[in-house]
Amino acid sequence: MRHTISVLVTNEFGVLSRIAGLFSGRGFNIESLCVAETSDELVSRMTIVTSGDDRIIEQITKQLNKLINVIKVHDLTGEEYINRELALIKVNSTAETRAEILGIVDIFRAKVVDVSPRTYTVEITGDEEKIRAITELLKPFGVKEIAKTGRIAMARSLKVK
Repeated sequence: MRHTISVLVTNEFGVLSRIAGLFSGRGFNIESLCVAETSDELVSRMTIVTSGDDRIIEQITKQLNKLINVIKVHDLTGEEYINRELALIKVNSTAETRAEILGIVDIFRAKVVDVSPRTYTVEITGDEEKIRAITELLKPFGVKEIAKTGRIAMARSLKVK
């Protein structure tokens, strides 16, 4: 099963390397990894997507908590959380296909961020399914290149009654 783990860490050199080493040293795969500062410049949030059964995820969580630079580990799987990815998709465009490409971009609430005589570069944010869907619709035009961030995620706020 796929798990999304949010990890707050101190924003210091070597932390990313130690966490990646923890995964590789135990034979666990990181499917997606995003790291950035939080509102506190001394703290970074890592969003890690990995796969494994409950026993493996529990082991990963315990090992992460043992690292000195780790502040908090939260497995978001099974909870309500928001997740997004960002993708840049460079697609071939001709005078004949531009209107159709722009229509697809508009439907997905994406935007064209670069235009050349032969290509459009499209920026889209959303969940994994949304990015996969627009990519599939753009493939017939000739997708030249794709760059994606990994997943970022945050637990939903509790609802007030």
